[in-house]
Amino acid sequence: MHLSRPVLYLSLLIALGPVVLSDQETRQQPSAGSPEDPEPCATCEVRQQIKFMRLNAIKSQILSKLRMKEPPNISRDAVKQLLPRAPPLQQLLDQYDVLGDDNKDVVMEEDDEHATTETIMMIATAPESIARADGEPKCCLFSFTQKFQASRVLRAQLWVNLRAADEATTVFLQISRLMPVTDGRSRHVRIRSLKLEVSAGVSSWQSIDVKQVLTVWLRQPETNWGIEINAFDLRGNDLAVTSTEPGEEGLQPFMEVKISEGPRRNRRDSGLDCDENSLESRCCRYPLTVDFEDFGWDWIIAPKRYKANYCSGECEYMHLQKYPHTHLVNKANPRGSAGPCCTPTKMSPINMLYFNRKEQIIYGKIPSMVVDRCGCS
Repeated sequence: MHLSRPVLYLSLLIALGPVVLSDQETRQQPSAGSPEDPEPCATCEVRQQIKFMRLNAIKSQILSKLRMKEPPNISRDAVKQLLPRAPPLQQLLDQYDVLGDDNKDVVMEEDDEHATTETIMMIATAPESIARADGEPKCCLFSFTQKFQASRVLRAQLWVNLRAADEATTVFLQISRLMPVTDGRSRHVRIRSLKLEVSAGVSSWQSIDVKQVLTVWLRQPETNWGIEINAFDLRGNDLAVTSTEPGEEGLQPFMEVKISEGPRRNRRDSGLDCDENSLESRCCRYPLTVDFEDFGWDWIIAPKRYKANYCSGECEYMHLQKYPHTHLVNKANPRGSAGPCCTPTKMSPINMLYFNRKEQIIYGKIPSMVVDRCGCS
């Protein structure tokens, strides 16, 4: 039987079996995932660019959300002097030590109908001259901005440090409201008076509830001329630290004000997560740690670093399934900007402890600083 040429050629291929390439031919063939494949390098370069852009964006976002045009000019040495060595601040710092920089599996979903709790710590300053007679008293005035509302104040505590007494004694802690000087005399109105028993050789922090006083100041700002703090022992020695001496940095009086609050709903986070070594080409969330010390931002007390994350990857499958027309447009014009791209679809806030320009310590929430989930949109 006579075979045609095509049939004869096919028969020869079957008889010979698989064709084995030579070493040279093998080296000339591009293998998927080989080091010479430019795709992984290109992807890596794109990720580095996105990370760089994300870091710069975070700088701008933080300043913008804090209503700052530029970072406060507070040095590391100034931070050490201004930072109160007091229980409430230490409790906040301990929270960061326990939590570390890890993001939680459970993400707190924003409840747009409620405010969030914020704590503000105000360092005492010298009262206005109108409330001082013969240069006294040197302390204490607490200034408030318009953002304070009496109805939102949950708690207000005045913290005063008492120097160590030579012997166990009784101390009478007195808080008086200052009034404008008249006839060369300073006027004081007693606010609170506490009787304390202290041990010998031990300094201590004392906390006084001043919510009612603060409420009056907020509703009638013209009455806020400051307060005078005294803590006399039985010998008449004033143990209250109102103007710090060398070695007493961080012991000056301050007011801790806690502002309202609202519940947030818990939900489980979902989405595609990748690490830096992943070969995933789809839209994915990648880890990115922001280090504020690298920024030179000493005015941020805590956290010193946090996991911000970023999004990178392709949205081709999403185009095909949800946006078929855009998918075809992008295929025809790859450089075009039409259609969804890989972007954060869920973000969460971070809690931050920082100094503002008035050298007040603020503990509050900065929204949309952590990428929780990435997607095509």
